Amino acid sequence: MLKIEEYRIDFIAHLQEKINVVDPKNLYLPIEYILGLGGKRLRPILVFMGVTAFGEDYKEALDASLAIELFHNFTLLHDDIMDEAPLRRGRETVHEKWDVNTAILSGDAMFILAYQLLESYDGVNYKKLMQLFNKTSLEVCEGQQHDMDFETRDNVTVEEYINMIGLKTSVLVAAALKMGAIIANAPEEEADKIYDFGLNLGIAFQLQDDYLDAFGDTATFGKQIGGDIMENKKTYLYIEALKNSDTETKEELLSWYSETLDDNTVKVKRVKELFKQVGSDKLIRDAIQNYTDKAFTVLDTISISEANSFVLKQFGDNLMTRTV
Repeated sequence: MLKIEEYRIDFIAHLQEKINVVDPKNLYLPIEYILGLGGKRLRPILVFMGVTAFGEDYKEALDASLAIELFHNFTLLHDDIMDEAPLRRGRETVHEKWDVNTAILSGDAMFILAYQLLESYDGVNYKKLMQLFNKTSLEVCEGQQHDMDFETRDNVTVEEYINMIGLKTSVLVAAALKMGAIIANAPEEEADKIYDFGLNLGIAFQLQDDYLDAFGDTATFGKQIGGDIMENKKTYLYIEALKNSDTETKEELLSWYSETLDDNTVKVKRVKELFKQVGSDKLIRDAIQNYTDKAFTVLDTISISEANSFVLKQFGDNLMTRTV
């Protein structure tokens, strides 16, 4: 396999070639803007890794990798509107820089552009890619709705939360790997296994994101620290804290999460203290390790070379030790 940075360089070159600002500029400038904010390029890289794992040329997956990145950023653009988020990757969100209507329309255009890119694949593979892409797109919407529903509930369980992040986040990670396997003409059973590897890795990835949202560093994380707390999101940290609190601590947590404040400085500081007090920070780190281990157990059963399996494992390890 190529090094990750080489994948990233080739992907960005393809992105710059394919994504152009044409008329009407106010539709395409926001697309260029959000795609230009950078990020880890995790999902397109996983498409490349899925192809290469099964012995084929990753360049066959350039269009599929860009389709995944367009879809992912489309969801971020709309999520930021729903969350009223001011920052994305350390910069103004699209709806802040332009306006909400522009952000909605540009997001819709990104979704359509993703479909157009998949038209470059023929025959059976095109059908498989479209079926997977459509299934995944709907699941992401289902995950987002669960996430929104949780905002008005105080009885969300860990199992419900894991299901939600599985739909909202990890199915796209899993689909990226499986799209690569499809393009490489891998046997269906092996494509399903690499999907399961990605599904568990994606859950671990989102739990790590939840942890960093509370305990990361703004300078490296690129988003507001404590954003989930400010928005009263029922994350793994909160659910475990509520479950493991005494009556007094539980009442305090519920009180903080019933408020929407203009200045959240005190709220974020105190809630983080409560998370540590009841051990939620340790519990989420244990869960991250658990789902990472599950992913690697599946990885060991996939019929690929030892060298390719090692690269995928190394990639997973790096995701779980990240600070961004």
